Amino acid sequence: MNRSQGKTVTRSLAKGLLAGLIGGLVATAAKTLAEKIYPPRTHGEPEPFTVLAEKLVGHELVGTERVIATETLHWGFGAAAGAAYGALAEYYPQATAKDGAGFGMALSSLTHGTTLPALGISAEPEEQTTRERTSELATHVVYGMVTETVRRTVRKILG
Repeated sequence: MNRSQGKTVTRSLAKGLLAGLIGGLVATAAKTLAEKIYPPRTHGEPEPFTVLAEKLVGHELVGTERVIATETLHWGFGAAAGAAYGALAEYYPQATAKDGAGFGMALSSLTHGTTLPALGISAEPEEQTTRERTSELATHVVYGMVTETVRRTVRKILG
């Protein structure tokens, strides 16, 4: 049980996952839009999800095959990260601090700051351009805040 604004709210892993998943999908759309306004890669560098898709299949992807693989990973990761966040928020409400901005910053650090470079999918942080680092951080903050806003709203609807 959790107390929220004088009401007792029963924790639910399923509702937390669902609310987070929906939040993650909406936030993925918002992050995509934010990247069109402030793109991280401006010199034709491949998107990390494209590099990952090609590593997974073992060859270069072209045309529609490349778009489908990249978008599937992009949206799948956004949904999965949102669902994990929703589950975490259900049992550790402090994770929602700063209206999800902290989640977005942590996600940026875990992906572009450590995991993607370690997998050879993106450059090491010190080799990334200032624009790439700031764009990724800013658009991940957008992702985190939108995820939290939608998650909180959906969770209220789910009761």
